[in-house]
Amino acid sequence: MKDKVTLVTGASGGLGAFVTRAFLDAGATVIGTSPRIEQSSFSDGNFMALRGEITSLQSATALLDQVASRFGRLDILVHTVGGFAGGKTLANTDDATFQRMLELNLMVTFHVLRAALPLIRKSGSGCIVGIGSRAAVEPGAKVGAYSASKAAMVSLVRTVAEENKDVGITANVILPGTIDTPANRKEMPDADFTKWVQPAKLAALVVFLASDAGKDINGAVIPMYGKA
Repeated sequence: MKDKVTLVTGASGGLGAFVTRAFLDAGATVIGTSPRIEQSSFSDGNFMALRGEITSLQSATALLDQVASRFGRLDILVHTVGGFAGGKTLANTDDATFQRMLELNLMVTFHVLRAALPLIRKSGSGCIVGIGSRAAVEPGAKVGAYSASKAAMVSLVRTVAEENKDVGITANVILPGTIDTPANRKEMPDADFTKWVQPAKLAALVVFLASDAGKDINGAVIPMYGKA
């Protein structure tokens, strides 16, 4: 990964921090972005903290403009940002909840892809990895809005794979089951954590997809369900 410029969205999150660390350990230059990230979040000379939002095309473009100004290129985009809502049947899901899931899981992906693709295409090749969810392909009861938004996100990334393979860009989605993060442990304290997906292993898969060994994998939807 030496000399590879990597942007990790949600870099201060439960998964994003592991992804950022994995790419730094692989020798990449990593720009980690989130609204609250600090330069001190990672003690590595190849790390750059970039505070910002990607909740609109304008904010995502402003963030990518800073990447272009500082590095002149972008080789890898790892998009870990997302949100979850559940607990109600579809018939009882209100418009606000459905819209919020679309915003957090679909529209944010749409904005960051639109902003990043011109810069990645300029680099002549590259890799995009999105973090979806098992629920995107195996929807369950009382998570309809979440499942639908993640399914749409998967479709969006696979479209990018088709549209950009002409310049050697790959785009893939990983579908984890429940990830073993502090937030998930807090929400589900009685669960068997040993069956959950370990974030370090998920991060290692992301690095593989972005490496030379993974360059022939494109448009893939990869399940990573843990032991559940």
